[in-house]
Amino acid sequence: MGRKDNMAGTRFVPDNQITLLQNGETYFPVMEAALDRAEHEIYLISYIFKNDAIGRRIAEALRRAALRGVSTRVLIDGFGSENLPEAMVADLNAAGVMVMKFRPKISPLTLRRRRLRRLHRKIVIVDQSSAFVGGINIIDDFETPDQTSSRYDYALHVEGPLVGDILASTRRLWSQVTRSRFNTWSRFSTWGRDRDKHDRDRQSPFPKSRGSMHAAFLVRNNILHRRDIEDAYLQAIEQSQLEIIMANAYFFPGLKFRHALMDAAGRGVRVVLLLQGKVDYRLLYYASKALYGSFLDAGIEIHEYHKSLMHAKVAVIDEQWSTVGSSNLDPFSLLLALEANVVVDDKNFAETLKCSLEKSMATGARQIQPNRWKEQPIWLRMVSWLCYGLVRFMTGMTGYAPGKDSGYM
Repeated sequence: MGRKDNMAGTRFVPDNQITLLQNGETYFPVMEAALDRAEHEIYLISYIFKNDAIGRRIAEALRRAALRGVSTRVLIDGFGSENLPEAMVADLNAAGVMVMKFRPKISPLTLRRRRLRRLHRKIVIVDQSSAFVGGINIIDDFETPDQTSSRYDYALHVEGPLVGDILASTRRLWSQVTRSRFNTWSRFSTWGRDRDKHDRDRQSPFPKSRGSMHAAFLVRNNILHRRDIEDAYLQAIEQSQLEIIMANAYFFPGLKFRHALMDAAGRGVRVVLLLQGKVDYRLLYYASKALYGSFLDAGIEIHEYHKSLMHAKVAVIDEQWSTVGSSNLDPFSLLLALEANVVVDDKNFAETLKCSLEKSMATGARQIQPNRWKEQPIWLRMVSWLCYGLVRFMTGMTGYAPGKDSGYM
């Protein structure tokens, strides 16, 4: 039956069909086709919704759905999607699409603790029967002029009973945001309550079975689920016996997570990290390198992806346990942001993801050799540790320190 019987705290749901989608060029056509098949309701959540070729294409699919009577709701982050034109939002509203922003941007100069608590989830739900969860924003893979390869990322297409868990969580989030912004969004709040009742009257039943996969939907928020995603990782790592492969765009976890990986390597588990090789955010890029020395000394393999910008947040453990989602392994994702991952307990799916990761490492990454890393200038290692400390300090001071607003979502 796999690992799920030993994974306390993770609620696995049976009888799902889960399909791995790599990069936007694979993801967007499948997701758009699902939007065009929608008959009852759509939820779309994204950290970034950009006014580019992909954003306009998905916006048009949402408009088409709303115009044919589908209840269509879009929730975007106020910081990640700050540049989405008001004209695009107005056009969606005019078609009947309800658009809300999660925490409209707070000035970067403010020290309010909520500033870094962002909506980082990427979820699409169609008609209670189909859901997409992963790390892919609504943005063109080739947004930068010099980019010749797709942004490296993953998402899942989920069909089956697990969609019910994803939908229930998303509805709760929508209701929370609606209530919190009632004064500003009163028109949408009232409309949302009326449409919710209408949806319940005409909703179709959840599919009893679409496959044979066991999977769990995990979220991270600032109330009841602060550590669910990290704890699932840690439990799988601590129980590992053969191999751990992780791909993560922004990787600088805390001490407990680092020790779990090094302990696994110490007991003979092959531990492989596929990390960002291109400079995206300079501070984060150098902060992640601070950990290279201790990992390499512990026998952990590190591969840097250089073919394109890397945005993946996935893992495969013991060729059975897998996760795909929005959560990086950094202070922003693990301590502050609202995140969502799916954990899959299925050998065939794990093999598919592992093969994809190994191919990406072979064709687009370079392995860091321990001896050559030790030859790095001392000043570079010092800069990396300074960046690491600065990132964790800033995250703690501006986002995670206790206070009267710390419990919101």
